Amino acid sequence: MLSKEDNDILTHVGPGTPMGKLLRRYWMPAVLSTEVPSPDSPPVRVRLMCEDLVAFRDTDGKVGLFAANCPHRGASLFFGRNEESGLRCVYHGWKFDVSGACVDMPSEPAESNFKAKVRALAYPTHESGGVIWTYMGPPEKMLPFRDFGTESLPKERWRSNKVISYCNFVQALEGDIDSSHISYLHRNLADFDIEDDGTDKPGYPSNRMSTRIRGFDRAPVLEVEDTPYGFRYAGIRTTPNGLKHIRLTVFVMPIMPMVSNLPLGAGIVMKVPIDDETCWRWNVAVHDDLPPADGFFQQRAPRPAQPTRVPGIQERTQFAENDYLLDREKQRTFSYTGILGTGEQDMAVTESMGRIYNRGREHLGTTDGAIIRMRRKLIQAAKDLERGIEPPGLEPAYPYRLIRSAEKILMPGEDWRKLATMEDETYVKIAVATAP
Repeated sequence: MLSKEDNDILTHVGPGTPMGKLLRRYWMPAVLSTEVPSPDSPPVRVRLMCEDLVAFRDTDGKVGLFAANCPHRGASLFFGRNEESGLRCVYHGWKFDVSGACVDMPSEPAESNFKAKVRALAYPTHESGGVIWTYMGPPEKMLPFRDFGTESLPKERWRSNKVISYCNFVQALEGDIDSSHISYLHRNLADFDIEDDGTDKPGYPSNRMSTRIRGFDRAPVLEVEDTPYGFRYAGIRTTPNGLKHIRLTVFVMPIMPMVSNLPLGAGIVMKVPIDDETCWRWNVAVHDDLPPADGFFQQRAPRPAQPTRVPGIQERTQFAENDYLLDREKQRTFSYTGILGTGEQDMAVTESMGRIYNRGREHLGTTDGAIIRMRRKLIQAAKDLERGIEPPGLEPAYPYRLIRSAEKILMPGEDWRKLATMEDETYVKIAVATAP
């Protein structure tokens, strides 16, 4: 459990808060590229870490991200005219380029130099992988964008999406690094009848066998290894044939889990605070070097695709107000929850905790080790920053694009810590050899 002081540090992200200061030292997702799809397209509202912002793509294709209120008299720049390489406030016509510089002030005398003294509050942006990222920390502390693989992806391979969730970002984040819940929350009852397909042996099991193993051993042993960027941890299960099955999950400070996959993980999931009580659940494909899965997961619990107003923003139909469309008959006969959709199941449990859960009430067990480690790292980093100690995971020269999660059944005596490292032949062949 956490003290109220530490829970507050962990969950409050506004300007000036310890966690808010920490998160602002990293490049954070602001909007999808599809939200500002073309030059001079309409500006869009953005709320990020308790700040109201406006994003727009100018005539040259560059993206600006401003504080929502015009520095003149506070009118919202969302209503602005996006024209001729700048955003013009409709109240008095003041116009700003993507850097925030005022380039036109028609309400003032032509000979006035007042416009040179006024700037809109603008945050730097970087477009990569279908995401407009932003840095909101002290300008003098800004470091280069951390490339997890998106920089080399061509636009036709960008695969990014997000969906809103009505809870604090940490609650949502904790689910991504919880290896034990997948044996329960995301379980179909038919999983217990999956037959051995011959892949319960050292090496890489099929997705079907992986599911069978998670149903067979539902109390994984957790081992955690610290890294310069965060940590890696193994959820260790015993297979029906008595072997060690490893789900290696990676946590990159401050909000980036890479969930295990077969044979290696190829994407990042991020829980980006909108404010203290809501967040965006982001999914970003960062690599293009892995073979497709066998489709088993997609076939297990199909649900109709929902139309979207903006490509990449998932429209929700399941909320607390309609009990996430819980079907008690399906809970009895089909799935553990009776709720359709893996993401929807996650949101049902994390949102049901309340907007900000009081962690002083919880009772953590042995399978919560990775969650405990994540909380400690975030809280410690926030406290350290208050004392002038720089945050972890910001070294510009680190090869972030080579970080991978993994899943494997080990040979007897094989060490899971070698997975997704230079001592892993599969990793070297798939990730390292194909890296740009």
